[in-house]
Amino acid sequence: MTATHVTPTEVTGARTPEAADVITGARERIDTLDDRIIGLIQERMAVSAVIQEARITSGGRRVNLSREMEILGHYSEALGKPGTALAMTLLELCRGRI
Repeated sequence: MTATHVTPTEVTGARTPEAADVITGARERIDTLDDRIIGLIQERMAVSAVIQEARITSGGRRVNLSREMEILGHYSEALGKPGTALAMTLLELCRGRI
């Protein structure tokens, strides 16, 4: 059985070893950022659960639609139309479907 060796340029799609090095380093940074983003989302979910519990315990509704609209607006202003979709996904993760 022969081992297949894949070069960095093949893995990255780069045309030169220098570009492959840049891409490899940038991908490592993206992976680190993604791990941080996932951790922050998990933290946001936990904080949201505390808010929902407090709201429900006090006799309120699980979801505050005016607050959700603020969040949608914030993300839309910062990131444009894709920001709205991202905010919707975050809200769904943090409160579940309504």
